[in-house]
Amino acid sequence: GSRVVGARLLDTDTGSETTLSADVFINATGVWTEEIHKLAGVTGPFTVRASKGVHIVVPRDCLDADAALCFVTEKSVLFVIPWGEYWIIGTTDTDWDKNLAYPAATRADIDYILAHVNEKVRHPITVADIVGVYSGLRPLVSGTSESTTNLSRNHAVARVAPGLVSVAGGKYTTYRVIGRDAVAAAVQDIRGRMVPESVTDATPLLGAERYQAVANHTPALAHQYGLTTAQVEHLLGRYGSLVREVLALGVSDPALLAPIPGAPRYLLVEAVYAVTHEGALHVADIIERRLRIAMEYGHRGVECAAPIAQVVAPYLGWSAAEVAAEVDGYAATVAALLSAEQEATDAGANEMVARVSDPRSRIDVSQDR
Repeated sequence: GSRVVGARLLDTDTGSETTLSADVFINATGVWTEEIHKLAGVTGPFTVRASKGVHIVVPRDCLDADAALCFVTEKSVLFVIPWGEYWIIGTTDTDWDKNLAYPAATRADIDYILAHVNEKVRHPITVADIVGVYSGLRPLVSGTSESTTNLSRNHAVARVAPGLVSVAGGKYTTYRVIGRDAVAAAVQDIRGRMVPESVTDATPLLGAERYQAVANHTPALAHQYGLTTAQVEHLLGRYGSLVREVLALGVSDPALLAPIPGAPRYLLVEAVYAVTHEGALHVADIIERRLRIAMEYGHRGVECAAPIAQVVAPYLGWSAAEVAAEVDGYAATVAALLSAEQEATDAGANEMVARVSDPRSRIDVSQDR
């Protein structure tokens, strides 16, 4: 009838299908929100517009500064943020109606950032200084009724049909409030059970619990695992108090405690942990989405792809042919994205990313929205 009672799911790696049944579903799919509405045959009280934001990453010695900068341009707000051994500089704010999976950065995006930041610094930053470029899509919300006309970057939650709650908008920095509001709306459709009040505001992040106590043992951890204190501090910054869980994988295989070739700030054990504990299934998952190698090294992770693929192959059951396919596919992806960064327009960049070799065989990266 009019109630959402299930969802048919396609595994984009294997092609297998399954069906989930539930009292209520939460549609928290960002820029894909309206695609889910179409599948459900409903119209929500808000629409979602994709806005592309591009950032560049440069080494710390590019700027003679100690603190972040923030200023407004004619199109966006630009931040220059100290981040470890780098500066993150961005962002742009432009409409994007192309492929939602790969919102490619263009040369125009990069030139825009450089032009504005160079007005504020003594020594200009050049394209040659850039070690990483990354982009994403903000799900900006606009209302279809008077009560939601000014939502913009705020989040919106709505029960769009019995059994289906949609949430969109907001930012990473407000995700706990977004989650609380979405669940509060969803529990109204749960039948026969009481749901306790949200405790998200009092729940520590993964790795936050007992962090200081673990950090106090940095020298001891370094000695125990044969690492430098700098390596342990890097791991603490990434995993917090879960660092012992990460390092434990290296007890039976000490070779995993060696640096990743091509990305010596990371250890091979981190790539394995991405598979065993963080759900990574492909080389791109590890380099781009679990570790930050694609953002921190000029080769964008290409030099790391082979050693990473080889070390995780036993955990994922890959054959030699599958290892080679993962490595070649990642190199092709980086080549396509680098080509997109030389294009002047979004249309041109989108053509380049259509060449991306996505390891998930049932993901179509060639189509516009």
